[in-house]
Amino acid sequence: MTNADRRAARILVVDDEPSMREFLTICLGRAGHTAEAANDGEQALARLDAEPFDLVITDLTMPGMDGMELLRQINARLEPPLVVMITAFATTDTAVQAMKLGAYDYLTKPFKVDEIQVVVQRALERVDLTSENQRLRDELRGVHRLDGMVGRSASMQKVFELVKRVAPTRTNVLIRGESGTGKELVARALHNLSDRANRPFVAVNCGAIPENLMESELFGHVKGAFTGAAQQREGVFVASRDGTLFLDEIGDISLPTQVKLLRALQERTVRPVGGDREHSVECRVVAATNRDLEAAIEAGEFRSDLYFRLDVVQIVLPPLRHRTEDITPLVERFFERLNRELGRNLATITPEALDWFLSYSYPGNVRELENLVERAVALEGSAHLTAANLPTRAVGAPPAAGTMPQLGEDGIELDQAVADLERHLIEAALRRTKGVRRQAAKLLGISFRSLRYRLEKLGIQVGPSARHDDGSPPKAG
Repeated sequence: MTNADRRAARILVVDDEPSMREFLTICLGRAGHTAEAANDGEQALARLDAEPFDLVITDLTMPGMDGMELLRQINARLEPPLVVMITAFATTDTAVQAMKLGAYDYLTKPFKVDEIQVVVQRALERVDLTSENQRLRDELRGVHRLDGMVGRSASMQKVFELVKRVAPTRTNVLIRGESGTGKELVARALHNLSDRANRPFVAVNCGAIPENLMESELFGHVKGAFTGAAQQREGVFVASRDGTLFLDEIGDISLPTQVKLLRALQERTVRPVGGDREHSVECRVVAATNRDLEAAIEAGEFRSDLYFRLDVVQIVLPPLRHRTEDITPLVERFFERLNRELGRNLATITPEALDWFLSYSYPGNVRELENLVERAVALEGSAHLTAANLPTRAVGAPPAAGTMPQLGEDGIELDQAVADLERHLIEAALRRTKGVRRQAAKLLGISFRSLRYRLEKLGIQVGPSARHDDGSPPKAG
């Protein structure tokens, strides 16, 4: 595959020597790639947080975080780029150590232009081959991926399709879903799949910022604007110029700040706290919330005009308990990453452990699932991931008392709570009977006709691999 045949790649060069950074970025640019540079490991990690790269070329010896530590931290990521190490002080031990830590290759300074270009080309061919192999494996398993997210369920495939359709636009997006469903992952996908991908992605948790600092956080302040304002500071609107501003927990900001945020969105200008001049800003705003904003509007806690300004396109993330088809690919994904990140060498996930994960209701959604996998991987004492270090609870049992819905001061949506419990028990029965509906109905103490009605009402798909209702396997052809 020649340079002309493959896509242009994004490459991050990390070196504390300005001359080497300049040499490599020019060399790679002439080969048709987009090359950007970082002065040290910390800056490199910040760049990797903000935007995706196909390959990292890093020096081994740097002040602060050296190349080996940078390599470790990169390979602990969910989808790490390949890493090529370069150094002027090569030894067999360091080369072996780098390769054991996951480096793709190891070059010694000084090297020729042709040499680095050949190594880069081979590395990028490996990236493409790995990506294609993963795509084919996922296709066989019915799993779909989108910029770090995975899903097999129809509901997540609809989310992926909507993200791909709206990402290239400048339209404001409102992401809704319970805590832990992956709202920031969707926001990053909207950014990474847009023409703003090489510009800043700035995330702000509005619920974590004190009210007296919120205006300064959003719009910045001038020196001396208030006690403690020792120097001028730009806000997140300016910091995300030409990129994407992600306002998480947007429902938690106060009404006075909502007024100012609305004006910034309408006029695309901001005025720093204490300033007398307005500054033009151009960024895409993606907001997210786990609150019922319509109820907040009715209660006078959220402005309807701001809601409609943010809610141009709405993306709703279903809770994990409503898309149980996604649990297995998510468990496998987290297991693969955490097994590597925590330095474990577990071979597989046992069927008993997978049954446990499939039977749980996940009030904390995907974030809770990830934490449970991490706990199990960290504490496992055998060669395989078992259920021994997962919370004690019978497989297929209803959610533990602590996870059951509670009647709060404001009441409860009884129909939804009952539907959630009904869904959980039906899906547990279907898993235990491997999709045989008549046996599942018997376990649940209801008629087969009643089970069919409930499956249709709740939108539960038994799946093409299920056995016939009498337990016999489907006939081929």
